[in-house]
Amino acid sequence: MAPQAPDSAVKHEILDDLTPQEHAELVERELKINLREIISNLRNLDWSKVVWRNLILFALLHIYSVYGVYLALFHATWKTIFFSVVLYFMAALGITMGAHRLWSHRSFKARAPLRVVLAIFQTIAFQNDIYEWARDHRVHHKYSETDADPHNARRGFFFSHMGWLMYRKHPDVIAKGKGLDLSDLESDPIVMLQRKYYLPAVVTACFLLPTVIPWMYWGEHVVTALMVAGFLRYTIVLHITWFVNSLAHWVGNKPYDKSIYPSQNPVVAYLALGEGWHNYHHVFPWDYRTAELGGLINYNITCLVIDFCAKIGQAYDLRTVTPEMIGRRVTRTGDGTYVPLTHKAK
Repeated sequence: MAPQAPDSAVKHEILDDLTPQEHAELVERELKINLREIISNLRNLDWSKVVWRNLILFALLHIYSVYGVYLALFHATWKTIFFSVVLYFMAALGITMGAHRLWSHRSFKARAPLRVVLAIFQTIAFQNDIYEWARDHRVHHKYSETDADPHNARRGFFFSHMGWLMYRKHPDVIAKGKGLDLSDLESDPIVMLQRKYYLPAVVTACFLLPTVIPWMYWGEHVVTALMVAGFLRYTIVLHITWFVNSLAHWVGNKPYDKSIYPSQNPVVAYLALGEGWHNYHHVFPWDYRTAELGGLINYNITCLVIDFCAKIGQAYDLRTVTPEMIGRRVTRTGDGTYVPLTHKAK
């Protein structure tokens, strides 16, 4: 699809995004394991703010997942492995295409049947309901790398990866979240229905059915099905999603804006179906591609699926960015690593 100008309803948001803003000074960071620093951080941690329930549940989840790896390698049937891979793609699309590009950024519109499918896929992913996911993500973009950012990368790699889910939210996150306009989510009956019945829905979609289906249809052992198609698959989807918040805010170049932490990370893009082109995405968050290019060449599977849905009439009003707008931003704020499209094509 050719780049198109965004609709008038969001022009003011776009102009705000393109206006030079004050950024806190960036700190040079590198990924390394420093035991002294880790021990020091643990000693100075305010343990009263630890969400012990989540910490214990994550610990159990990873123990089960290790067992799931063993079962996947030595006991699970190929059908269960294939089924788990299918569930991975369904859950991933529920996040990348549904919770992220559709409901958080409104970068395209979807008809009711597609919204229902994406809501089911997002439920399989089990990363809080769509309403809460989109609310937190909008806060993340509006107040990125500040105390109001739910997974503020300035607080360390582990915090931005998964620690933020095991520690009480900073008061600024809660305050700024309450100040957002979420009327579009509240007016979507599919989003609110999922929110109302989220707990039984997520238990059924994320764990019960992935266990029962392999057991009933091809005789997989119920424990193997639960550990592989349930816990292991769920844990992999979680970590790949978290890499967008952590690794893509730490490693990569910044051809569109050198003044922010989000970076272009091909590894994350490959694993997360196109979500790793993060410097572009934070500069142009309304682009349904979350990248300058879609397609397999950019590991942008989510973009391909949206394009397919557009062809069959289920997705429409796909919002993109003009090459001229990209060029102006690259010239003004890029780090000099930008490669023009003509060179990329070669």
